[in-house]
Amino acid sequence: MLLDQLMPGYDVRTSHAVRVAAPPERVYARLWTADFDHWGITRALYALRVLPAVAAAPHESWLRVRLTLRRRHFTLDDMLAGGFTVLAERPGEELVVGTVGRFWRAVGELRPISPASFCEPAPPGTAKAAWSFAVDRRPGGCELRTETRVLCADAGARLRFRAYWLGIRPFSGLIRREMLAAVRSAAESDQHGR
Repeated sequence: MLLDQLMPGYDVRTSHAVRVAAPPERVYARLWTADFDHWGITRALYALRVLPAVAAAPHESWLRVRLTLRRRHFTLDDMLAGGFTVLAERPGEELVVGTVGRFWRAVGELRPISPASFCEPAPPGTAKAAWSFAVDRRPGGCELRTETRVLCADAGARLRFRAYWLGIRPFSGLIRREMLAAVRSAAESDQHGR
């Protein structure tokens, strides 16, 4: 797995999978075009994430909440525009995106990073995240998996991230399941000619 090469060690790991009744090539293509905000959960959770910043920057924070709630779609390209970088790809099989930031803060402070510099230690007080999407052929279709790994730069970042992770882990899982459902729906709809 490309993810194992990019981030063999980590502080936190989470994974989810879904079976899809469509060929792997179609599923991988839909990964790039599906609206990840399939149920509306992702948009709502991203908007809620900003609320803790309201006290410090009320005008900017409410503007971000409104913009997030009005967003028409959330695709892989939107993730890349929001601070993630393609770190590695095996077209049709696996894609790994990543970023560095202070995820425990209201705005996350994501810093796009080059694939080469991702393998270097993260700056002090930050953490780096790698997020993979992999498609494996199965009888009657395929399995689409996502795995996220986070590695903190130091003990202070690790303490902050783990406290943050305790609160957001269930919601993070909902976002990933929604993304998988969106890709499955798009790929299976294509298969049935819709």
